[in-house]
Amino acid sequence: MSGKDDIFRYDQMVEHALRNVVKSALKEAIKNGLTDEHHFYITFHTKHKGVEIPDHLRDRYPNEMTIVLQHQFYDLEIHDKNFSVMLSFNNVPERLFIPLDAITIFADPSVNFALQFQPLGAMEDIESDDDTESLDLGGKGVEKEEMGQVISLDSFRDKKGNDD
Repeated sequence: MSGKDDIFRYDQMVEHALRNVVKSALKEAIKNGLTDEHHFYITFHTKHKGVEIPDHLRDRYPNEMTIVLQHQFYDLEIHDKNFSVMLSFNNVPERLFIPLDAITIFADPSVNFALQFQPLGAMEDIESDDDTESLDLGGKGVEKEEMGQVISLDSFRDKKGNDD
């Protein structure tokens, strides 16, 4: 058996495990706050099922949006499959609901840590356009701040050979 009929979908297992890293980091932020220089960049698909953001943000970021959790965020809540947070946009507080499956990039630049997620299964209905508005992490930099290596799940997929 191989492909979609394979019961051992390691790609999905790894994807799920890495999304749990995001969940754990958010739980830690709720429990202890963001200490030292820790802060999170979270990029997500705005068209993903379950994303709830104000219409003016969806109009401005029709495909992807990046939020920063650092100093001014409130009421961060993590649930089994999503999280919510209160952020200010033009001094107006807004609550965002974001499914963990909608996240495409999670980064903590203070420790040069980043994860990049590939869409699996539930993401198939997302339309892709070239006019996405988000941080460009391709060059490992965010506004000239060194981000470190972005880990792509592609490096784990279709790996052939042995490292013995």
